[in-house]
Amino acid sequence: MIARLRATGEPTRLRILALLVKGDLSVSEMATILGLSQPRLSHQLKILTNAGLVTRLPEGSWVFYRTARTGPAAQLTALALAQTDLSAGAFARDARQLANLQALRARSAAAFFDSVAETWDTVRGLHFSEDAIERALLESIGEGPFRQAVDMGTGTGKMLTLLEPHVERIEGLDLSHQMLTVARDNLLRSGATRASVRHGDACAMPFSDGEVDLVVMHQLLHFVDQPDRALAEARRILAPGGRLIIVDFAPHELEFLRQDHGHRRLGIAEADLVEWAEGAGLSLTSTHQFAPPEDRANGLAVCIWRAEPAGEPAPISRDVAA
Repeated sequence: MIARLRATGEPTRLRILALLVKGDLSVSEMATILGLSQPRLSHQLKILTNAGLVTRLPEGSWVFYRTARTGPAAQLTALALAQTDLSAGAFARDARQLANLQALRARSAAAFFDSVAETWDTVRGLHFSEDAIERALLESIGEGPFRQAVDMGTGTGKMLTLLEPHVERIEGLDLSHQMLTVARDNLLRSGATRASVRHGDACAMPFSDGEVDLVVMHQLLHFVDQPDRALAEARRILAPGGRLIIVDFAPHELEFLRQDHGHRRLGIAEADLVEWAEGAGLSLTSTHQFAPPEDRANGLAVCIWRAEPAGEPAPISRDVAA
């Protein structure tokens, strides 16, 4: 407690906490907002980290920081900021600088999607209505409560905003820095308070064994070199009674997706998924398939699978949407 009190009781460190409660920031972003040199900022962040008030999140050559979300450290941060006039002085200047940074992120995200818009829409138009798929995904997840959820390969963070109302906390992992930048901006604009993202590998996730109640793999496996490792990693972090939801394409012959979009596999065969799941200690408990759109002769079928930690084998329930 004394270490935390000492860490909060300094003007610059209190400004840092006031920024980070609004969302994760990199060292360079905070240095720009606060007008500090990176060495001086790093010194202050080290004190906050050692006190347990913030968490360090390496992301390639970047490092992001996040305030503690639960426990005494989070309670102390909330108490300190509640007794601080955040609308005056340096705090007000920092808030304006943060708003400018957020606007820059939004422009960067717009430019990124402009550059891929044509091919992005081509792929999205190949399969069934996204709204229908998302409704079926929520049905497959079922009733919670879900204390902690993880979206593996979060991309633009769409699953985070979809699932956030149904979980206490959800974290999205991705290896793409550009996608994480887009996802952070989308979370900020959506007003999500229980969702966050971080750099991470689907085959080596930064979670403890049995820590997570719900894992989602949305359009991930066809990009992964070793899907059996990804499923094993999902099983490792799942708590007893937890659930894994997998959304992916059924097998297809659209070779351009491999050539132009980096797909490692042309869809996921259920026989393969069953083998990977069993090897990971998981059982598939339901399958829901959406046929390709009627107006697309070479469209893509989309499957939603639900898997749970293996126990007594359960019959697989099947539902096919036309």
